[in-house]
Amino acid sequence: MTMDDGMADAGESSEGVLPRFQSVRLDRRSFLFGSAAGLGALGLAGCATTDGMGRAEAAKLYGPVPDEKFPIPAVDVSKLDPKYYRRVVRYDSKEAPGTIIVDPGNHYVYRVEGDGAATRYGANVSRAGFLWSGEAYVGRKAEWPVWTPPKEMIQRQPEARKYAGGMPPGLDNPLGARTLYLYQNGAYTLYTIYSTSDPETIGNGVTSGCTGLLSQDMIDLYSRTPVKTKVIVLPA
Repeated sequence: MTMDDGMADAGESSEGVLPRFQSVRLDRRSFLFGSAAGLGALGLAGCATTDGMGRAEAAKLYGPVPDEKFPIPAVDVSKLDPKYYRRVVRYDSKEAPGTIIVDPGNHYVYRVEGDGAATRYGANVSRAGFLWSGEAYVGRKAEWPVWTPPKEMIQRQPEARKYAGGMPPGLDNPLGARTLYLYQNGAYTLYTIYSTSDPETIGNGVTSGCTGLLSQDMIDLYSRTPVKTKVIVLPA
């Protein structure tokens, strides 16, 4: 979520302060509009992909994950631009391996691997009015978190009131299977990296200050990202 001017809304839950999302329809997607979250898939190791990946390979990478707490269906890769497939790319950086770099201008998230390489994930990013850039760190992680709409969202979207006490984890939950919460100086920034099941959002600016990865990608990134990991959000 955004910080400082134009701060986006956040809610409280058993998982702490959570982000909120713009609406399109009265079910799960009414709280997502491009920030759709909810389906995840087991990520293969980041180094398992290359620039030449075809759709058949991508279908395996983004296949179903039946062993999750909430079994996760496959992503329809026909709706995903191939340039957003997870892959290892050349990426010169002075940052330490493990550092996460969010590039909203190009709709990518990078995990620095070292030796001039990074794992690159396609992402959705903040829409106009909710952009932020700066340096933070992962202050908290959550698997299948509860989502609670903040009061400001409920005022704008009365249909969200039924979740004022928190939306339970699951495939319909806007935060999806995994979430990384970004902090500065011990305080939650309202910016998160979360998991989305909607491939059509990838490559677009659609959220209220958060960055979404396909759940397969998010599970991969989450598994390799400890608390205190440095995160850099570049200017759009």
